[in-house]
Amino acid sequence: QVQLVESGGDLVQAGGSLRLSCVASGSISGIHTMGWYRQAPEKERELVARFIGDSTTDYADYVKGRFTISRDSAKTTVYLQMNSLKPEDTAVYYCNVYRWADGREYWGQGTQVTVSS
Repeated sequence: QVQLVESGGDLVQAGGSLRLSCVASGSISGIHTMGWYRQAPEKERELVARFIGDSTTDYADYVKGRFTISRDSAKTTVYLQMNSLKPEDTAVYYCNVYRWADGREYWGQGTQVTVSS
């Protein structure tokens, strides 16, 4: 089992910045991907950015150049630095890991990001 706890969501004006954090605990060995998804009202959950393996990153096209994913050296905390935020970035942001050791995905509870125009 992996537990994920997100933080950092807030209300921010368009053009502003936020930094989200996600702390993983439990059976963190064997994690293959670790990253962020988001879900806006009445829309499907979508990938924002993630790590694949040790260092490969994968970004959605709509955040390239604005968002940066990073993590600590222990690979237990993943961050999402979000700059130049737009109203369309408003969503609940979820931390996600896929653990190859048990073939399961794990999700955090989500953190709300609201960008006002």
